[in-house]
Amino acid sequence: MLLGTLVACAGPASQEKGGLVPLKLDETALSNAYAPRRLALLVGISQFQDPQWRNLRYSGKDATDLAAALKDPARGRFDQVRLLSRPEETTRTAILAALRELRREATRPDDVVVVYFSAHGTLARDGRGELKRYLVTRDAAYRDIPQTALGMDELKAEFDQLPSRRRLLVLATCHSGSGKSLLPKELEAELTGIKSGFYARPLEESSRASMVFAACDWGETAREDEGLRNDIYTHFLIEGLNGAADRNADGAVTATEAHDHARRRTFAFTEGRQRPSAEILEVGADPVVLSGSINRVGRPELFSYNPRLDGFTLKVDGEPRTELPGGAAVPAGRRTVELTKGDSVLVRREVEVAQGDRLPLERLLAETFPSRSLSLLGGMFSFVDASSRKELLPASPEVAVALRLEDRPLQDFSLLLDLSGSMGRRNLQLVPGTSVPFGYTRLSLGVGMPYLWRWERLSLYAGPRVAALYLRRSFDVEAFVGGQQYFTLSPGVVGGVVWRLGERLELTSQMQLMLTYVVVDGQGQAVGFTSGWAGMGYRF
Repeated sequence: MLLGTLVACAGPASQEKGGLVPLKLDETALSNAYAPRRLALLVGISQFQDPQWRNLRYSGKDATDLAAALKDPARGRFDQVRLLSRPEETTRTAILAALRELRREATRPDDVVVVYFSAHGTLARDGRGELKRYLVTRDAAYRDIPQTALGMDELKAEFDQLPSRRRLLVLATCHSGSGKSLLPKELEAELTGIKSGFYARPLEESSRASMVFAACDWGETAREDEGLRNDIYTHFLIEGLNGAADRNADGAVTATEAHDHARRRTFAFTEGRQRPSAEILEVGADPVVLSGSINRVGRPELFSYNPRLDGFTLKVDGEPRTELPGGAAVPAGRRTVELTKGDSVLVRREVEVAQGDRLPLERLLAETFPSRSLSLLGGMFSFVDASSRKELLPASPEVAVALRLEDRPLQDFSLLLDLSGSMGRRNLQLVPGTSVPFGYTRLSLGVGMPYLWRWERLSLYAGPRVAALYLRRSFDVEAFVGGQQYFTLSPGVVGGVVWRLGERLELTSQMQLMLTYVVVDGQGQAVGFTSGWAGMGYRF
């Protein structure tokens, strides 16, 4: 088939600078050349140079077994699977070199890339004294972990530089001090007196369609099992690739389906001692297909990987289907969907789902709970410096009205509009013992876009704000009769806290700190002003 033409120089007899030369290309070859590729880098580290690290029995086998599943034409159908398990391949330098080589190979945004590690994990303090996570490479020194092991921050940075938008990082390791990890004695002693809840679960900054799976949750133990002859999580992950994880029955096993299958089986196998975790940005249809191919429209799916819903149970038509994070396939049609924790019900909604639908459960939250709030507030306004309070306006009470739009214009951000003002009479103390009375009117109109943190009924927000400030003063004294007006635009920051009392009412408080420029007695100066409010809001 004639697909194109090239401009080329013609021979001397033609006396032409150029001509059109037909070029025939093989359409199949051209399509294959631009087809997305499926690439995997699998690392299994079983033996270590430093005798302080105990050898692992099945890490090399974990990587080998997963490689077989991914290369299998009937399952993974990966174009390239690179396995690193020999001693010279599992040093820190060799692993970083392999990651950078993968970056040069996976150059297309729609390439599917899987990076897998089965090894020891540990914790250590870096040069600044901060507690960090490390992957124990073959050449990692027990007494010099920050300089010789592979830091998780460094590993994640290399992973994030992959050009692909369909990438998955699987960590079959842990950092709890037992199982597949080991801690230096001095750090183990330091952590002994700290309750496990001290550590906040680390949040990976996942880019679009980027996923990070871990064999256990933060502070837990990842285990090998002699009966399974594998890392437990890896065993069930591979089992899922055989088709057991295809929950929506579309013919393909995606990364999230495989993880959910492995998570549930691992949790049951270890009797709740090991809970695999996932950090996933909402990606719509999961683009990372690990096994099979989509050959039919799948059943509707309900899912959530948002930390806000961790621990909630998804019920459909009154029957428990799964504990979040995770997902479940349901029959098409009208369904009653509930999110519960214990005896409390967070959401109960009737939804209509069709074949092929994927419904993020966060959407039900947004539809169930009003995302707009109108608040009536009272508080105080004050200039920051004493000079401005003497010469411009002393601290004064004010009232405000604030409109907050959650998840606008972006998810987890808020658009904040507020109008505040006050009026009355005050006195200036310009000269000790001399009081100058005046009347004032002050108005302020602010616009902010803070970031939102939400925990069930509690919400916090903080971010930038811009405000217009109007101040009018009128004097009626012997020395001066008349008025003065100021109008300025001011940048600053805003922060607040919201406590929801019910579906509609909330208690809220807000504080802002602004910087402005005013002219007093012919002298321009930069001054700061602040205000703090508290009151009641109505959600609608």
